[in-house]
Parts: sequence; C-alpha cells; structure tokens
Amino acid sequence: MTDATTLFARLRPRLHAIAYRMLGTVADAEDVVQEAWLRWNEVDRPALDSPEAWLVTVATRLSIDRLRKLKAQRESYVGVWLPEPILTESPETPEEIRERRDDVSLAFLMLLERLSPDARAAFLMREVFDADYGEVARILGKTEAACRQLVRRAKQQLREARPRRAVPQEIHRRLLGAFADAMRRGDFHELRALLSEDAELIGDGGGRVPAFARLAGGKRLAQLFYAVKRRHGEGLRVEVAQVNGEWALLRFIDGVLESVQAFETDGERIVRVFVQRNPDKLAVVATAWGKR
Repeated sequence: MTDATTLFARLRPRLHAIAYRMLGTVADAEDVVQEAWLRWNEVDRPALDSPEAWLVTVATRLSIDRLRKLKAQRESYVGVWLPEPILTESPETPEEIRERRDDVSLAFLMLLERLSPDARAAFLMREVFDADYGEVARILGKTEAACRQLVRRAKQQLREARPRRAVPQEIHRRLLGAFADAMRRGDFHELRALLSEDAELIGDGGGRVPAFARLAGGKRLAQLFYAVKRRHGEGLRVEVAQVNGEWALLRFIDGVLESVQAFETDGERIVRVFVQRNPDKLAVVATAWGKR
C-alpha cells in the first residue's frame, strides 16, 4: 500500500460514520466514501495542510449534497421512511454505551431527518464528532456565528422531540427479552402488559412489502404481534441483537429475516416500536447475521 492508500484506509471508518449519520442508509454512505476516494486520488495531496481535515470536509459536503437530493426523493417514498439498521458490537464500557446510543440509534437518526442538511451536518460535526466551531465553519463554508446558530437551533428541535430521560441499557435489554419471549410463546396477555396504553408502532415497508405506517394503542399492537405468531407458528423465530448501538429484535419467518424492530421504553413498558420491513434495508443486517 502507498502512504495515501494507508491513510485513507485508516480514515475510512470515520468517513463512513459521518456519511451514515448524515444519510441514514449504508448504500448511500458507501457511495459517499467511494466518491471521496476518487477525489482523494485526484487531489494534489502534498499541497494539503491536513489530509484528514480535507477528507472529512469532502465527505461531509458530499453527504450534504446527497441528502438534499434524497430529501426530495423521500417526500414521495411509499409510507414512512425509516433509517437502514446495522448490526453493532456490544459496547464494553458505560461511556461507550452512552456514546453509541446518543449518536447512532434508529430513533435518533429519525429525529435527525427533521433537520436541514446544513443543520444536520453542523450538529453532527459539533455534538457527535467533537469538532470545534472553527472546524465546523471551515467544513460548511460558513461563519462560526452561523454555525453556532445552526447547532443551537438543531439542539432545540431535537430536545423537544427526544425522550425526557434515558433508560439504562440493562433495563431496556430486560424488557426486550421479556417481549421477545412473549412473541415466541404467542402470549397475548404478556405482550399487552409490556406495552403502554398509548404505545405506537411506526413501520417501513418501502412499498415492497405490506407494513403499518403508524399504529397506535397497546392493545392493537399486542394483537398484531400475537397474530404473527398465530399465523406462522414454529416458523417464527425472534433474536435479540445489538442494532445501531441498542438492543433490538430480529424477527425471522421460516428462516428469512422479516423485520428489524427497535424499541423505545420508559423503563417500565414499551412506548414506541420502529419496524423496518423494507427488504432493501434488511439485506445488510441479514448478511451480517448470517456470518455470525
């Protein structure tokens, strides 16, 4: 490997992390990284003051441009658009758990969709990737004052929509484990007991498979999960896995990954379920799970 190739390979995970958090899909993130690689091979590298800063800037700006186009496409998306899930390794320390949950959970990526591309980039670079405002301004081609305003407004928007208190991972894991067990057994009463009265389900089928865009009410959700077990019997399999830094459920029907389900809880019951059923967005998880 040349030094230039080695440097890019070292920075590739960071560039991919930026692009994925900006765009919410693995394929789009990989396209951004590939385009950054092509530009890296064309630039006069010895003339760069900081190759790393240059690559981060290029990946961020490419992500902003792509997100502007994607937002227009997502307006005509069939049903609700949810981010593409990815399997993640279990964090080893409490600090890693907090960091992973804060910056890559499916619920958080959904919230980021509320932001404009520039605001999303400014917020992520400042709050997730710890860039100072001078660096954020350079990346976005704006003044520091403008970037501070972007971040301040983004934080306000996200604060209004985020859960009031974080639930410890061990409690989250215990609730999901109980819910998974109830799904496997087809225990309607246990499913109902684990869901709050006003629990909400948000689903993404992408027009490829049937999916409830939104369904509200703990009893209705319990009936839905119960019906899947009644229909498929022993063909139903549910696995607990780390998805986007949080415990989630993988539901298999006759050995095929049918959905990835992420949950929000209040520490006692489940209050929201994100169900990704779009086959195009399940392929990465299915492949990764099959290699385990």
